[in-house]
Amino acid sequence: MTPVQAVIAKELRGCFVSPIVYVVGAVFLLIFGFLSYLYVGFASAQAIQLMQMQGGAQINLNDLVFRNLFASMRLVLLIILPILTMRLFAEERKLRTFELLMTSPISIMEIVTGKFVSVFLIYLGLLGLTGLVPTVLMLFSDFDWNPVLTGYLGMALLGALFLSVGVFASALTENQIVAAFVSFGFLLTGWLISGLGSLLGDTPSGRAIAYVSFMEHYDRLVRGLIDTSDLVYFGSSLIFMLFLTHRVVESARWK
Repeated sequence: MTPVQAVIAKELRGCFVSPIVYVVGAVFLLIFGFLSYLYVGFASAQAIQLMQMQGGAQINLNDLVFRNLFASMRLVLLIILPILTMRLFAEERKLRTFELLMTSPISIMEIVTGKFVSVFLIYLGLLGLTGLVPTVLMLFSDFDWNPVLTGYLGMALLGALFLSVGVFASALTENQIVAAFVSFGFLLTGWLISGLGSLLGDTPSGRAIAYVSFMEHYDRLVRGLIDTSDLVYFGSSLIFMLFLTHRVVESARWK
């Protein structure tokens, strides 16, 4: 077993012993299911109205259900994922096991990577469970799977970015609640930056600010568009946040 795998196994054991993962998972799946029910109900109402007016109906589930569903999940992830990551380093500091971790024969990058991958695997497991919704809908109606898959890709990349911000926030403090709020503050700022970019319009500064925010990149994936610039944005942002976490943890080692 490699050092990263050892850290992942340790974190997964700790996560599933704690009730936080079960609560976060239950809330995530409940909200996803409730939103799916609302949008499917809305699409059904639209179909009934078209049948009454035109005698026939053909609705687009991709536009009426999945696009709205994935767009709504941005706010859910922004609130829930900081709770999932708040304990990663903060708990180590609070339990006074941080010094032991720093003196172990494992590099800081392996520690950071292992902690991030552990929560990302949990998140991917939750995403996998939500796949029941399009699978069931497939039995009753036809829709294009490509925008659905790109929407799930967008949720996976957005979740990875949010989790990396949460890992960084957890490394800053020993208080889990503070870590969750710091993470939420960073993510909310990234959300609001997109509004500033919209105000500046199609100007160099407006385009630059809009690129920094995750909103535009995620929206394109939700619409079924895969652009290399969006993948580069999520990949580089993820690496940058893990690098910042590495620097914070490394600085704490010498205090």
